Amino acid sequence: MASDFNKDLAFGQVVPPSADEVVPAPAPPEEPALSAAAQRFKTCRWQQPSEAGSAEFCTHREVKPYAGTTSFDPEAWCGDCQHYKLRRVPKKRERTDDWGYNY
Repeated sequence: MASDFNKDLAFGQVVPPSADEVVPAPAPPEEPALSAAAQRFKTCRWQQPSEAGSAEFCTHREVKPYAGTTSFDPEAWCGDCQHYKLRRVPKKRERTDDWGYNY
């Protein structure tokens, strides 16, 4: 069954809405600012990102048995975590030939 809603318009022509019909788009939801502990957890070398529906958690052997892989709270663990270390960028090594000379 063919509809005739836009029978006066050519194919592909778009009718702009009138000023009365324009509705402002809703503002995107603002993400809350991360606390210092949550920021520290995000940069920690032991942080396991969320994947396949699991929550992110700490993989350090001293923390994981207590915190578990669900309901990890960085506020409780990351504020003064003695195991915390930033992820470091490996140093670029100088290339040498077989005799030990630098390029």
